[in-house]
Amino acid sequence: MLVLSRQRNETIMIGDDIEITVVDIRGGKVRLGINAPPHVPVHRREVYEAMKRENKVAEGSTKVDSLANRKRNPKPKK
Repeated sequence: MLVLSRQRNETIMIGDDIEITVVDIRGGKVRLGINAPPHVPVHRREVYEAMKRENKVAEGSTKVDSLANRKRNPKPKK
């Protein structure tokens, strides 16, 4: 992990397209501004992990729904 020190209004570049700027520092909190291209998703970690959990649950319910539909509507035998 790369650890950098920055002050208010200083920026870190990731590649050519992503800028992370220290917007404000108050007490124990740092506010960051992030400029990234629209195709790069940017989420707080807790939001990202919640999205992954929800996707996993939705994926599982789709599989259950698919199995239930097969039992209700079996394929006709030839």
